[in-house]
Amino acid sequence: MIDQPAGATMYSLEQLKIFTEVAATGSFSACARKLSKAQSAISQAIAGLEIDIDTPLFDRSARKPTLTPAGEKLLGYAQAVLKQSQEFGNAASALAREQEAQLSVVIDSGLMTSKLLDIISELNRRFIATEINIHTLASPDIIDHITAGAADIGLMFCDAEFASSIDICYLGDTLFYAVAAPGHPLSAMTSINSGDLMPYQQLLIHSSRGEYLAHFSPIATKRLHCDNFDSLQQLTRLGLGWSYLPCHMADEDIANGKLCQLPVSFDYKPWRAPVERVRANHGTVGPALSWLDSALKTLFD
Repeated sequence: MIDQPAGATMYSLEQLKIFTEVAATGSFSACARKLSKAQSAISQAIAGLEIDIDTPLFDRSARKPTLTPAGEKLLGYAQAVLKQSQEFGNAASALAREQEAQLSVVIDSGLMTSKLLDIISELNRRFIATEINIHTLASPDIIDHITAGAADIGLMFCDAEFASSIDICYLGDTLFYAVAAPGHPLSAMTSINSGDLMPYQQLLIHSSRGEYLAHFSPIATKRLHCDNFDSLQQLTRLGLGWSYLPCHMADEDIANGKLCQLPVSFDYKPWRAPVERVRANHGTVGPALSWLDSALKTLFD
């Protein structure tokens, strides 16, 4: 038997449920009808709870019981306890169905679209017992993360080479613009070739091992590197150089005058970078990972 701390009270979830239902329905009789109980059982439960906590919860002097100031304060706590109890039960049920305790996902920040966020939100809603960990890395670092067992699944721009232990799935393409800040000298030009770009600092994604993305070759002689597209976007806005950004990131900045799309002559249309889902070939695939794997295949639908 577990000893209770001095002053601790014992009350049941059933008492708390009845307390919240009486408060919601406004009467003991209405609560009794809703819970299919005798009114005397409702009255006894509330009276017992008031004795347990040594605090009156309802003023019974009027025709209908009304919450006392203490009752109003404690109602929120009772509702929170009941919600946590429900979540505990849901989580226990989910674990009994063999949901993963944890799921680690690694994503290139340039792929964090609204559609992907919707998928992650639905994953979180469906698999309540699974703790979801989201990490962002440069695409060239994602393969190492997967092979080291630090993540279960990754979303990245295509790499030229893959380890044999990696399972890949092509999902679609992301469009890119060449962009610069409005005050940058390139933004005033009406047509830009590769020779025009070379004198100006290029902002590029760089992995921890100094690798570039497979489809993002250096052009300029002077370069500034970072490891994610969010930083790349901010540095480009500051006018530190020109860069290629995913269209879904650049469009709003272009519309708001924070960036200019550069009229690069060798980009007749926004060019496309292939996107792939990567996963280790070994290991157990639980229901959350299986669902996410299927959902990611709709990312470009």
